[in-house]
Amino acid sequence: MPFTAQELNNIATAALDFHLKGAVHKQSIQDKPYLRHLKSKQKTFPGGKEKITKRAKGDYTTTLQGFEHDDLVTYANPANLKQAEYVWKEVHAGIQVTMTELKKDGISVVDSMNGANTVEHSKREMTALANLLEDKLDDMSEGYSRGMNEMYWRDGTQDAKQSPGTRSIILDDPTTATIVGGIDQQANTWWRNRASLALSTATPSDLVIINTLTTERRQLRRYGGRPTVAYCGSEWLDAMEAEVRAKGSFTDKGFSREQRIDVGISDIDLKDIGFIYDPTLDDLGLTKYCFVLDTRTLHPMVMEGEDDKTHAPARPEDKYVLYRATTWTGGFVCWQRNANGVYSIA
Repeated sequence: MPFTAQELNNIATAALDFHLKGAVHKQSIQDKPYLRHLKSKQKTFPGGKEKITKRAKGDYTTTLQGFEHDDLVTYANPANLKQAEYVWKEVHAGIQVTMTELKKDGISVVDSMNGANTVEHSKREMTALANLLEDKLDDMSEGYSRGMNEMYWRDGTQDAKQSPGTRSIILDDPTTATIVGGIDQQANTWWRNRASLALSTATPSDLVIINTLTTERRQLRRYGGRPTVAYCGSEWLDAMEAEVRAKGSFTDKGFSREQRIDVGISDIDLKDIGFIYDPTLDDLGLTKYCFVLDTRTLHPMVMEGEDDKTHAPARPEDKYVLYRATTWTGGFVCWQRNANGVYSIA
């Protein structure tokens, strides 16, 4: 099968023609703070038929009853347990590279079964501008990272075979008749995340955002929640910083040519909650949103031995093509929704 135009162009870019030598300068890799934080919080599970489950309870039957002498008293029989459940999924990211491509880049494959070892030709630096194999592996790594990051943010509608993420659990309207994690949020008020949308930013000095979040922090902690981080879109942070500036000043020393004035402000915290810009929210059209999260209660669950698992499949006997892949098997869970909240500006 002949090379596609894209493959030929890739070879031409990596091999010597007239381009500048040196490292490939990556132009579109964004920070992924949410993904990085979730990786540190994920837990494992041993396996199972199709779901990750945990018991949850928000209603209580037993009541206090006064009595004296021989008054009749009553006994309750509590039956309020519910089961929170989340499906686990399998995801894959992989690349292929032909041995011909590698030869053009001055690289020979030692083990042609699965490409476990490669050797660079002598004087390869005379013709190669960038390591083609490294570039393809780097592409797979970043593509996998981007995919996992978006999967953790999205609600699962983008691909039924991917794990639903944060937006499937932390909903804009937590009062509708919607089943979340196997539990009806309308019928069970304790099984709802906090939400306050379209906050006004017309007059920053009114401190609508800061006052709302101060009140919300108490509610998020009401039932034992401990939110410590808030991931925000750019417009949300712009509006929040405008409120801070409305009650502050650039300097208390006056303006002069001899003095450099820092007109910026430090990163914003609200007591124990840190506000972090996540570029992915801008990519998803959520520039005006802020998610205040307790990641003790909201995190990935990965199957034991299946976290970022790498593969080097044997090549087909009739093709000189090498394959590399990374897979992940797990789900995204929340055990206490009322410790997490979503907020947005108008």
